[in-house]
Amino acid sequence: MSAGTLYDKVWALHRVADLPGGSTQLFIGLHLIHEVTSPQAFAALRDLGLTVRHPERTVATVDHIVPTTSQARPFADPLAETMLATLEANCSEHAITLHGLGSGRQGIVHVIAPELGLTQPGMTVACGDSHTSTHGAFGAIAFGIGTSQVRDVLASQSLAMNKLKVRRIWVEGTLQPGVYAKDLVLHVIRTLGVKGGVGYGYEFAGPAIDALSMEERMTLCNMAIEGGARVGYCNPDATTFAYLAGRPHAPAGVAWERAVAWWSGLASGPDAVFDDEVRFDAATIAPTVTWGITPGQGIGVDERVPTLEQTPAEERPLAEEAYRYMDLLPGAPIAGLPVDVCFIGSCTNGRLSDLRAAAAVAQGRHVAPGIKAFVVPGSEQVAAAAEAEGLDDVFRAAGFEWREPGCSMCLAMNPDRLEGRQISASSSNRNFKGRQGSASGRTLLMSPAMVAAAAIAGQVTDVRGLVGAAAAVSPT
Repeated sequence: MSAGTLYDKVWALHRVADLPGGSTQLFIGLHLIHEVTSPQAFAALRDLGLTVRHPERTVATVDHIVPTTSQARPFADPLAETMLATLEANCSEHAITLHGLGSGRQGIVHVIAPELGLTQPGMTVACGDSHTSTHGAFGAIAFGIGTSQVRDVLASQSLAMNKLKVRRIWVEGTLQPGVYAKDLVLHVIRTLGVKGGVGYGYEFAGPAIDALSMEERMTLCNMAIEGGARVGYCNPDATTFAYLAGRPHAPAGVAWERAVAWWSGLASGPDAVFDDEVRFDAATIAPTVTWGITPGQGIGVDERVPTLEQTPAEERPLAEEAYRYMDLLPGAPIAGLPVDVCFIGSCTNGRLSDLRAAAAVAQGRHVAPGIKAFVVPGSEQVAAAAEAEGLDDVFRAAGFEWREPGCSMCLAMNPDRLEGRQISASSSNRNFKGRQGSASGRTLLMSPAMVAAAAIAGQVTDVRGLVGAAAAVSPT
């Protein structure tokens, strides 16, 4: 059983009571809500005659259903307009802060909370969205919850939960140029499997993790859930503190000094005990692309689609299903596979550093004929910062569309959708059947730089051949 890890420390700090059956009543420090999973929870509160227990610990935004071409109200989609109006009414009724469209702080929930300094080390963070694990990058224990649990947190600021085991993902070495955090996490999921983390929290650690920026760490933790882990986290360090310093909700003055001292003590110590450990060498990882219908079906861009003989027996039925759905031949190279749509954005890869990496590839080049390519910033702040640097001009000159902030084609609960059998090169987090809006659409997950390379080539291509030749993107 784990001991002395950050997970164990944060769990103990937030334990309210031990419940019959072995679960724990856990206090939730920060509750994030959006327009999709909160309406039924608020309705349940009304039915029960309850109010929001700690409205100051809940923060809302709108992200999943917002259009990215025009965000003028009312929305063209009546259901989307109703969902946003309902969120606005619920937040007004219960005195909950809502970062709405045009506020300068709206965006994907897992982008805005860190950039506002709401997410901090040592917190428990819950949201009605599976990719809440993103916030673990700050040394928080963060997890997605269902609508009934959203109701419970609104009413009591706590949840009944079972403690997880802790697996340390130790990464040595250095990522090659053209290889990013997205490639690293896809490689981890490929190796351990989409169910490998069930019952675990993942602690990402080691020299390669220490070298990552906060935005890269958020990418890692965001996709921990795709490997079956309920949470993923990194230990807080100087990089964490430098990111948080001066943000709107971060402590200031003497309180900042006290906070940093306390946060530093939360990290897993040298004597920490883990339930399991798996080691990787970052230097051996290539740009990674998914070929199938789960994030675990990924290969290096220089590899071939695995044959049945190369696939473990228990995974062969799923591999055969993926061959049929994706219309791929076992043993075929993934490089050179034509694409139709290229999407850069999402809570996984819609931050400023992601856009910079993609723009560095796009600069001085142009999207291939017939390719639809578009960029969706993760928040209004990301959009403003990117535009201040001229990244929007770089993308437009290269033939990309520059859109308004939102979740966009990550899950297509908005007008951004694949059509028919289109193949998408996507920087998002899931390649499930129908995930991007078409029941027969096909998704290839990859880094933003790889998506930009695919848009320029019109097919899956190794971005390492372009990164060295790409001119640096200079601020304007």
